[in-house]
This record gives sequence, C-alpha cells and structure tokens, in this order.
Amino acid sequence: MYDRVVRLVADKADVRIDVYVSGILGELSRSFVQRLIDDGLVLVNDEVPKASQRTRMGDSIEVNVPPAEPCLALVPQCLPLAILYEDNDILVVDKPAGVTVYPAPGHRDGTVMNAVLAHCPEISQIESSVRPGVVHRLDKDTSGVMVIAKHKQAHLTLAAQLKSRVFLKKYLVLVKGKPEPSEGTLEAPIGRHPKDRKRMAVIPKGREARTFYAVIRRMGSFSLVEATLHTGRTHQIRVHFSRAGWPVAGDALYGVRVPWLNRQFVHASRLGFHLPSSQQWAEFTAELPADLAEALRKASRL
Repeated sequence: MYDRVVRLVADKADVRIDVYVSGILGELSRSFVQRLIDDGLVLVNDEVPKASQRTRMGDSIEVNVPPAEPCLALVPQCLPLAILYEDNDILVVDKPAGVTVYPAPGHRDGTVMNAVLAHCPEISQIESSVRPGVVHRLDKDTSGVMVIAKHKQAHLTLAAQLKSRVFLKKYLVLVKGKPEPSEGTLEAPIGRHPKDRKRMAVIPKGREARTFYAVIRRMGSFSLVEATLHTGRTHQIRVHFSRAGWPVAGDALYGVRVPWLNRQFVHASRLGFHLPSSQQWAEFTAELPADLAEALRKASRL
C-alpha cells in the first residue's frame, strides 16, 4: 500500500526527472526520489524513467510515495565480522545468511552495519543514515562477499563504479532444472509486482535487467550455475531464473522449496572493482558456506 499517489503534469522542459519531482514535492529529497525511481515507483507517461531522463512539456508523471519507515538508530555492536580485506578506504566482508545488511523494521539490530560500526566507528561520519558506507546490499538469506566504504570519497568512488557497471558480481546458484543452453543471458525488465509490493516481477514497464549464467555442474534434477549480474535489480537472480523455468532451490518466494535446504541457494562468490585510492583492479572471493556445501552433496545424490 502507498501512503499517497501524486500525479503531475510537467510544466517545464529539459529538467532531470529526479530534480523536477523533488522540486515540486519539496518534502521529498532528490536522493529519496532517486530511490523511488530505482524501485519503479515513479512513472513518466506510464513508463519507468531513468533519474537523468529530461522532462518534456506535458509529461504525465506519477509518484507512488510509500509510508515513512520509522527512524532506526544505528548503534555499534560487537558481533562476529568475517573480514576478507581492509585498507584505509574499504572493508570487504563475508556476510553470513540470515543477517540483514542494515536495520529495518523487524531487524532493529544484529545487522552487518551494527558490527561494522563497532569495528570502524568513523563510518558513522559519512552521513546521518542507517546505511553509511553501504554501496550495495545482499538479501538477508543471501551469503557472500560485499564491500563497505569507510569514508565519503571512497563511497562516491565505489558508487560511481557500481552505477557505470564496472563492478564484477558473481554468484553461485542452485536451480531446479537443466538450463539449456549451458550458458546464456537472461534479459527481462524487472519492477515491483503490480499486486504484491513485497515481490518483484518481470513486467513490460520494469527496469532493464540482464543476468549472464553458465552451468557449472548438473546433478539429477538440479544444476549449479554461476550467475554474473550486468545490472543490479532487487531479487534479480531469483526473478530471472524463476521466469526461465529454473527456480532457485530453497527460495520460498520465487523458487522451489526443498526439504534439505533452509534458505535460498544464492551465494555472492566473487566481487571485483577498482580500489578507491590506487584504482588498481581487485577481486575478492567468499567460499561456499557449510550449509550450501552440504546442500550440494545432497543434491548430487538425488
């Protein structure tokens, strides 16, 4: 449900959509409008725009404003933190499954960022937000490698690489079925499900989404694949594989439940980018966690 739906008719031309909407709706910051656009909650002439798209006189603009989230304080907590790499600019960690990246309703503490703040108190100075330093996130039940910026300039540098699709993001995924051909590209636009706002879906007016896959191993009715994200839409891997007819094992929302797996088999195995200060290319890997390794053994015996 939306808090409200605002419909506008553009009375100015050649203005960025995010700038125009935040200018008309003064209570919404430009960065907040950009997040609404990323979530498919802003439409221009019934299509999802890019934030940089320019207005034309008479454009029909629809803004779906979600209810405000309660303010959640981010406090340091001395929690286990699997650090893969650290320098003056960044922290690369191996996120365990079952842990959210930052506080949200229902997950007010015990998050990755609570642990990071205890390890690097200076991160809190990036901005007054519960998401300081977060460049990209992983779903609660997705494990694997992620990077966090320690200061504002590093955050800006990494965010620019992510936006220009320089980041290398590879995932190990167990799917039900036998993908054919053994490698290929899944390309279909993704946006919020028109009826269930907790779900994403392939919809004609969604945002561009592209996933490259390669089968690593076939095991009876299951296949282990490596997925490389060319875009980073919410739930992209799970939605794309489900639509292709190869649902993700253990995924209760889009995939197929299996008795020997308690969560979705999606693991962020490799992350690559240019280090903020040196611009040297670096890649980081996270080993498959024990629960997914055991799930693979069970799948191979089916």
